Amino acid sequence: MKIKDIFAKPIDRNIKGVITIGDEQDANVKQELEEYVVTHELQKHFHDFFKAYVASINHDTSEMGVWISGFFGSGKSHFLKILAYMLENRNVAGKPAIDYFLDDNKIRSQETVDAIQLATSVHNEMILFNIDSKAKNGSKSQKDAILNVFWQVFNEKIGLIGVDFWIADMERNLINDDKYEAFQAKFQELDDKGRTWQKARNGFAFFKNTIKEALVAVGEMTEENADGFIEQLKTEYPLSVEDFAQRVNEYIEQQADPDYHLVFLVDEIGQYIGDSQQRMLNLQSVVEDLGTYTHGKAWVIVTSQQAIDQVTDHINGQDFSKIQGRFNTRIAMSSANVDEVINKRLLVKTPESERALMQTYSDDQHAINNLMTFESDITRDHYQSAESFADVYPFVPYQYNLLQDTLTAIRENGSDGKHLANGERSMLAVFQESAQRIENEDVRALVPFSIFFQGLDQFLDHTHMIVIQRAIKNERVNPDGVEHPFAVQVLETLFMVKYVDNFNATLNNVVTLMIDSIDTDRVELEKRVKEALTELTNQNFIEETTKGFEFLTNAEQEISRSISKQDV
Repeated sequence: MKIKDIFAKPIDRNIKGVITIGDEQDANVKQELEEYVVTHELQKHFHDFFKAYVASINHDTSEMGVWISGFFGSGKSHFLKILAYMLENRNVAGKPAIDYFLDDNKIRSQETVDAIQLATSVHNEMILFNIDSKAKNGSKSQKDAILNVFWQVFNEKIGLIGVDFWIADMERNLINDDKYEAFQAKFQELDDKGRTWQKARNGFAFFKNTIKEALVAVGEMTEENADGFIEQLKTEYPLSVEDFAQRVNEYIEQQADPDYHLVFLVDEIGQYIGDSQQRMLNLQSVVEDLGTYTHGKAWVIVTSQQAIDQVTDHINGQDFSKIQGRFNTRIAMSSANVDEVINKRLLVKTPESERALMQTYSDDQHAINNLMTFESDITRDHYQSAESFADVYPFVPYQYNLLQDTLTAIRENGSDGKHLANGERSMLAVFQESAQRIENEDVRALVPFSIFFQGLDQFLDHTHMIVIQRAIKNERVNPDGVEHPFAVQVLETLFMVKYVDNFNATLNNVVTLMIDSIDTDRVELEKRVKEALTELTNQNFIEETTKGFEFLTNAEQEISRSISKQDV
């Protein structure tokens, strides 16, 4: 049996490696809801969130803020989207969103289930956005930068233009005067190409005269007032947090459901704020006034790489205790259960495959675990049982934590690697790609740690990649001129563990990382690895240290060559 045939779902199906706020096609939403894994950590987060949220139903509250923190890749953006789907309880492929969780018993606490059902029994409307991508050019420097984006997305949500607040006010007044439809019809009639208002309005600057004539024709303004309005379009709009909160409250009060809630879900607010005191104060004002005017009917849920106290402590000279009080619900996400996510989303086996794998482990368990030996003070995970072997296969348990350490180390030590997530998103993508690379092998093959490099190379900077490229072209390292020689695989493996503090790249440990089958002859593999290490050392790609063998960057090779030329 081939490895690709053992999985319950195709290993080569499209799984979103990175969750993008704004990508809400039904097919993608359905997959996200079906495959979302509620780990032990997430059980608590869902409980904390919905417990806080239902406290605002039938009650006034000023604690209507949620701050979700976690490293890039910890799954906070995905969690934010899932909260949006659940609160809105949108119908996805003929099924309410919360039923994807309740039918599959993803939420184990009955108290949490009750809170979810109560939260979705009222009309919740979502405004989900990435603040950096929504912000207008140059708005980051404004003292009202946060308010600017909140105004924009709110106007867009209620059907008004987002790019200009004067025009949005014009539309709002037309709607209140019951003349909006007449204005749109008149605008299309007056336009020389018969464009609709909805298509033309983002380019309003090119249609000022048509706008003026339409306003006068429908009786919204006199000729003089229309001239004044068109002239006013050149001036800066006077943004007011209080005015914004009042407008939001007016919209809420117009809804039929007395418990209607409007929720702003803002991705990457911490990155947008940076070290700006002005932006933090602006966020504080927005959240305070929304709480005051809407009495907890308008919620603000944000994500940030840093916890709120870390963001505020970083900005000196200002007391931010008020905003910390508003964001009373704080959710700190980690990647502690990344193995659970990968196993359940990616590695679930068919029943017959699971039985066959468990039998294989029962027959060969001592040989299998004896292959995975490390020289280290750190205990590296082995297969604990036939069930764990079937769950994790074709991977080895130690690979989860070691790859996580590798991704963290690359992010901290390589310029391009700083954009690399060390949470379940990147881990999931790298594990999937690695399984695909051996999908046509017979069952008994294993994913060697060296294969993971091929999923990471796009994130590496020039000083690391140039070493790999030179090794491939080196006639001593690659005498047969093949595309991916064994010695280069050893070199790639040494790169991955170079910056991992608790891993010593000894001969024995490197051999363990290169094991690619439960039938591997360890003695023969050790001989091949030793030959590769010798040649790589001779060609100055690596050096032997007291802790084992170390990958040399381009700059380190130059230093090593200079040292070797010195006469002692």
